[in-house]
Amino acid sequence: MFNSLSDRLTATFKNLRGKGRLTEADVDATVREIRRALLDADVAVPVVREFTAKVRERALGAEVNAALNPGQQIVKIVNEELVVILGGQTRRIRLAKNPPTVIMLAGLQGAGKTTLAGKLSKWLKGQGHSPLLVAADLQRPNAVKQLQVNGERAGVPVFAPHPGVSSEFESATGDPVAVARAGVAEARAKLHDVVIVDTAGRLGVDAELMQQAADIRAAISPDEVLFVIDAMIGQDAVTTARAFDEGVNFTGVVLTKLDGDARGGAALSVASVTGKPVMFASTGEGLEDFELFHPDRMAGRILDMGDVLTLIEQAEKNWDKDEAARMAQKFADQEDFTLDDFLAQMQQIRNMGSMKKMLMMMPGAASMRQQLENFDEREIDRVEAIVRSMTPHERLAPKIINGSRRARIARGSGVQVSEVNGLLERFGQAQKMMKKMAQGGGIPGMPGMAGAGGGARKSGKNAPKKKARSGNPAKAAQQLREAEEKRASTAKSLPAGAAFGQQGAEGFDPASLNLPKGFDKFLK
Repeated sequence: MFNSLSDRLTATFKNLRGKGRLTEADVDATVREIRRALLDADVAVPVVREFTAKVRERALGAEVNAALNPGQQIVKIVNEELVVILGGQTRRIRLAKNPPTVIMLAGLQGAGKTTLAGKLSKWLKGQGHSPLLVAADLQRPNAVKQLQVNGERAGVPVFAPHPGVSSEFESATGDPVAVARAGVAEARAKLHDVVIVDTAGRLGVDAELMQQAADIRAAISPDEVLFVIDAMIGQDAVTTARAFDEGVNFTGVVLTKLDGDARGGAALSVASVTGKPVMFASTGEGLEDFELFHPDRMAGRILDMGDVLTLIEQAEKNWDKDEAARMAQKFADQEDFTLDDFLAQMQQIRNMGSMKKMLMMMPGAASMRQQLENFDEREIDRVEAIVRSMTPHERLAPKIINGSRRARIARGSGVQVSEVNGLLERFGQAQKMMKKMAQGGGIPGMPGMAGAGGGARKSGKNAPKKKARSGNPAKAAQQLREAEEKRASTAKSLPAGAAFGQQGAEGFDPASLNLPKGFDKFLK
């Protein structure tokens, strides 16, 4: 979503690197590029003016002039101001003191309210709540049916006393206000602690829509009114948000379709213009593609600083703790890393979601975006097929996989033999690295670490050279005798007990070492 904006800002900050002092002209040029980048991203003009004015004021202040690295200080200022216009702090749902907590969804038709209702219900269920979905959209064709399907996929019950309309030629007959009121009563009777009311949308802002939404709000007195907005809407986001704020007085914003390729200015405009925080973000089509909106993390993604905290949270949520403990114990016992372990670790990573999305959360990912875009998620499926085509013994001892076995594995997994060879080669390297790390030697090839080039292992001209043994048996035996004679003569030349000092073994008295009582028996 923010790829274009991220690329423009990153290119702008590159021009500031290495400068020990920033002039007013440098600051003006940087602010001008930031203004262009924001306008190209469809950010509302008032928001751009306010943002660039604050950045320029702070950039010309003492905090930059006194900084050791002015370029990094500018990036810090832009990051902090981005966090401010995105809402400042993370805003969570305010739960009612007396359940159920009533959440009302409002927005234009096509923004994704019904799909979002299913995502929100699944997310709340994962947080330990027992939500109930209420189908109060009786005007859009098959909206009730869609909500029922989403509820079934999320494992959440749906209250739908009225079927709604099934085609655009039918006229709505049900009363959405009565359905919403009955849904809250149903949740209270069935002891659900959260109610999510899905309301109707329109193709445009009109008085009828706002009146219906206001009537539903008055009937159910929601604890949260979430305004669902399509992140690809562009400059019209501000007008729509203001109209809904006046009509239903929403308490928070939910951004949908953040996985699209639009410029994403709505996300940077709505929170600043309305003063209402962005609370959630929908990042895909699946029910699990839904996350709490963190302004600081989103600002980090825009500025190509990564989002490591979200990665850690995903790992904690999806990683099998028993499997992690088993691997940690195996690592501590210095056991061999097998292809079965490799397969288990791959499946753990797959549980975290799209590899492409996870890699894009790493710091500096923008520099390799093209490679990540070309990454084929099915590559993991091919690797898994190759490993599963091996016998249990082959997974434990890959060295036994000869040419005929490789051909059989390739046929079983539907790939070329070269792909099997490549996988085994990469696995061999990973196995060596894991063994080296388990022995406390660090990662091979990393400078400054044990086991690395330039570490404790000697190499090159200063390394002691071993004399090669001859291939002639008689000559090799003669070399072996000469080596034994040399060691014997060296041993005779050393004084007895030299390891303990200058005195010989005959004059050595353990009592002179002042050892603990009974310890002298170990020296005999």
